[in-house]
Amino acid sequence: MTLVAASAVPSVKAARAWRARPGLMIAGALAFCAIVYLLPMLSLFGWAFQGPTGSGASLAQLSRLIGDDTYHYAFFTTFEIAAITTLICALIGYPYAYLMATTGPRLAMLLTAAVMIPFWTSVLARSLAWMILLGRKGVVNEWLTGLGLLERPAALLFNSIGVQIGMVHVLLPFMVLPIWSILSRLDPGLPRAARSLGASPAAAFIHVTLPLSLPGLAAGATLVFMFAIGFYITPALLGGPNDLTIASLIEMVVRDLLDWPFGAMLSLALLGLVALVFACGAAFAGAGRIAGIEGR
Repeated sequence: MTLVAASAVPSVKAARAWRARPGLMIAGALAFCAIVYLLPMLSLFGWAFQGPTGSGASLAQLSRLIGDDTYHYAFFTTFEIAAITTLICALIGYPYAYLMATTGPRLAMLLTAAVMIPFWTSVLARSLAWMILLGRKGVVNEWLTGLGLLERPAALLFNSIGVQIGMVHVLLPFMVLPIWSILSRLDPGLPRAARSLGASPAAAFIHVTLPLSLPGLAAGATLVFMFAIGFYITPALLGGPNDLTIASLIEMVVRDLLDWPFGAMLSLALLGLVALVFACGAAFAGAGRIAGIEGR
C-alpha cells in the first residue's frame, strides 16, 4: 500500500506541473486539431485541385463541377430534400417542443424520452426499420388498405416520400431540442402579463412567446438543414434513382469510378455549403447556440 502511494506521488506532481502550464495544454490541443482536422483538409484541397493526370495544380475539377448539368441536378435535389425536411421538422418540432416546455413533469418526461430514445438509436437501424414499415406489404400500407383509405398499396419506398419520412424521423430531435431549450427558459409571467392586458391566448403566443423563441427555431433549422445536406444512409436506402444527393454522388464517384480528385472537389463544395449554411444560421441564432455551448 505504501509502495502504491509512493508510486502515485510522481504522477500527481506531473499532473499538477502540467496543469500549471496552460501554454503546454493549448499547444497540445492545437497539435491534436492540426493532426485530426487540418491535415485531412489540406489533403482534400490537394486532391481537389490536382490535374487530370495527377501532376501539378489545376482548376479542371472545378470546371467539370460547374459545367456538367448532372452535378447541378444533384445539388438541386439535395437542397430540395434538405429544405422540405427542415420545413416539416419545424412544423412538427415546434408544437412538440412547446408541449414539452409547458406540460407537467410526467408528460414532459415521456415526451422527452420519445424524442431521445430514437435519437440514441443507430441511423442505419432506423432507416432499415422504415424499409420494413413502408414496403408494399409493410405495416403502413396494411393499415391504409385495411381502413379503406387506399384500394391498393401505395408506393412509399424507393422514392422522395420514403426519403422525406426517414429523414424527418432521424433529424426531428435536432429541431425539437434547441426550441425546447429556449421555451423552457422563458419567463411564464410574460405571456400571462400580455393576457392580463387584454391579449387573447393566440395573440399572446404570436406577439410574445413566438418572437422570443425564434433563436431556438433558427438554431434547429440550421442544424437540420446542415445535417440534411450531407445525409447519406437514409436517402441511399429509402430513395430512388431520382433522389441523387451530393453525398451519394461522392460515394459513386470515389467507389465506383475511383475518381478521387473529383470526389475531393465534390466534398469541398459540400463543405463550403455547410459552412455557408452555418454562417447564415449563426447570424440569426448565434454560433454558440447552434454548436450547443450557449443555453440562451
